[in-house]
Amino acid sequence: MSKTRTGIAPLPHYAMPDASEPPYPRILEQVQEYEHSLIGSSYFYIRAFRDRFDLCRIVYGGGNIFFHELVDYENHGISDDDMEVSVREDLEFSTLPGFYPISPLIEQKLRILYEQ
Repeated sequence: MSKTRTGIAPLPHYAMPDASEPPYPRILEQVQEYEHSLIGSSYFYIRAFRDRFDLCRIVYGGGNIFFHELVDYENHGISDDDMEVSVREDLEFSTLPGFYPISPLIEQKLRILYEQ
């Protein structure tokens, strides 16, 4: 990861397959409506693309998105099956294609790690 002139690495983010930036404000608006998405000071959701799932985290406060990152869900005790079930259970509720709420099971696992 490259560093800025101050020596601080830029905050993590991701790009869409076409190299555009994701619609962060729309994503945040959607995840704020999900019952299980706020854990600690972060909003979590799943991004699905083709046969791949990413657990994503938004740190938000003061009217701004501080940063957005992809979370290594396997290191958080979340399996591929957990991710698939979460997406499959919520196919009809997502308003942004490819973005889904986390399931209550994933919420429970994340709360153990982030709310201590």
